Amino acid sequence: MTIKRALAGTLATALFLTLVPASGALAEDLRVPVGSQADRSQQNMPSMGMTQASVQSAWGQPDSIDTAVGQPPISQWHYGKFVVYFEKNRVIHSVLTRQR
Repeated sequence: MTIKRALAGTLATALFLTLVPASGALAEDLRVPVGSQADRSQQNMPSMGMTQASVQSAWGQPDSIDTAVGQPPISQWHYGKFVVYFEKNRVIHSVLTRQR
Protein backbone atom coordinates (compact mmCIF):
# COMPACT_ATOMS: atom_id res chain seq x y z
CA MET A 1 0.00 0.00 0.00
CA THR A 2 2.84 2.36 0.61
CA ILE A 3 3.97 2.16 -3.02
CA LYS A 4 0.42 2.90 -4.21
CA ARG A 5 0.24 5.97 -1.95
CA ALA A 6 3.63 7.18 -3.13
CA LEU A 7 2.63 6.76 -6.79
CA ALA A 8 -0.70 8.45 -6.20
CA GLY A 9 1.00 11.37 -4.43
CA THR A 10 3.60 11.73 -7.18
CA LEU A 11 0.92 11.57 -9.89
CA ALA A 12 -1.22 14.15 -8.07
CA THR A 13 1.76 16.49 -7.69
CA ALA A 14 2.75 16.10 -11.34
CA LEU A 15 -0.81 16.76 -12.48
CA PHE A 16 -1.12 19.80 -10.23
CA LEU A 17 2.17 21.30 -11.47
CA THR A 18 1.19 20.66 -15.08
CA LEU A 19 -2.23 22.27 -14.86
CA VAL A 20 -1.37 25.25 -12.64
CA PRO A 21 0.82 27.79 -14.45
CA ALA A 22 3.68 29.46 -12.64
CA SER A 23 2.48 32.61 -10.90
CA GLY A 24 4.70 34.90 -13.00
CA ALA A 25 3.69 33.32 -16.30
CA LEU A 26 0.42 35.23 -16.43
CA ALA A 27 1.76 38.48 -15.00
CA GLU A 28 1.13 41.57 -17.05
CA ASP A 29 3.26 44.70 -17.01
CA LEU A 30 0.97 47.72 -16.78
CA ARG A 31 2.20 51.22 -17.51
CA VAL A 32 0.03 53.91 -15.94
CA PRO A 33 0.83 57.49 -16.92
CA VAL A 34 0.88 59.75 -13.90
CA GLY A 35 1.20 62.98 -15.79
CA SER A 36 3.77 65.59 -15.06
CA GLN A 37 4.97 65.43 -11.49
CA ALA A 38 6.18 68.52 -9.72
CA ASP A 39 9.46 68.39 -7.87
CA ARG A 40 8.37 68.82 -4.24
CA SER A 41 11.84 70.01 -3.25
CA GLN A 42 11.34 73.13 -5.37
CA GLN A 43 7.92 73.94 -3.90
CA ASN A 44 7.46 76.36 -1.05
CA MET A 45 5.22 74.40 1.33
CA PRO A 46 4.94 74.00 5.10
CA SER A 47 7.31 71.46 6.61
CA MET A 48 6.64 68.81 9.21
CA GLY A 49 6.42 70.11 12.77
CA MET A 50 5.32 73.67 11.98
CA THR A 51 2.44 75.01 14.04
CA GLN A 52 -0.86 76.17 12.59
CA ALA A 53 -0.01 79.73 13.63
CA SER A 54 3.32 79.66 11.76
CA VAL A 55 1.66 78.20 8.64
CA GLN A 56 -1.01 80.89 8.69
CA SER A 57 1.63 83.56 9.26
CA ALA A 58 3.73 82.38 6.29
CA TRP A 59 0.98 81.41 3.79
CA GLY A 60 -2.04 83.35 5.02
CA GLN A 61 -5.58 82.19 5.53
CA PRO A 62 -6.28 78.85 3.75
CA ASP A 63 -8.90 78.68 0.99
CA SER A 64 -10.81 76.12 3.04
CA ILE A 65 -10.40 74.06 6.20
CA ASP A 66 -11.60 70.48 6.79
CA THR A 67 -12.22 70.13 10.51
CA ALA A 68 -10.40 67.51 12.54
CA VAL A 69 -11.60 63.91 12.40
CA GLY A 70 -10.44 60.70 14.03
CA GLN A 71 -8.16 59.95 16.91
CA PRO A 72 -5.65 61.56 16.94
CA PRO A 73 -7.53 64.47 15.34
CA ILE A 74 -6.32 65.15 11.77
CA SER A 75 -7.38 68.34 9.97
CA GLN A 76 -6.66 69.70 6.50
CA TRP A 77 -5.97 73.21 5.30
CA HIS A 78 -6.42 73.70 1.57
CA TYR A 79 -4.33 76.28 -0.26
CA GLY A 80 -4.25 76.86 -4.03
CA LYS A 81 -1.39 74.52 -4.89
CA PHE A 82 -1.14 72.31 -1.82
CA VAL A 83 -2.94 70.80 1.17
CA VAL A 84 -1.48 70.81 4.67
CA TYR A 85 -2.36 68.00 7.10
CA PHE A 86 -2.25 68.71 10.82
CA GLU A 87 -2.27 66.37 13.79
CA LYS A 88 -3.70 68.55 16.51
CA ASN A 89 -1.72 71.79 16.00
CA ARG A 90 1.35 70.48 14.11
CA VAL A 91 2.01 69.83 10.41
CA ILE A 92 2.41 66.14 9.66
CA HIS A 93 2.46 66.39 5.84
CA SER A 94 2.06 68.81 2.93
CA VAL A 95 0.88 67.52 -0.45
CA LEU A 96 0.79 69.22 -3.84
CA THR A 97 -2.64 69.28 -5.44
CA ARG A 98 -3.14 68.21 -9.02
CA GLN A 99 -3.11 71.19 -11.36
CA ARG A 100 -5.46 70.78 -14.32
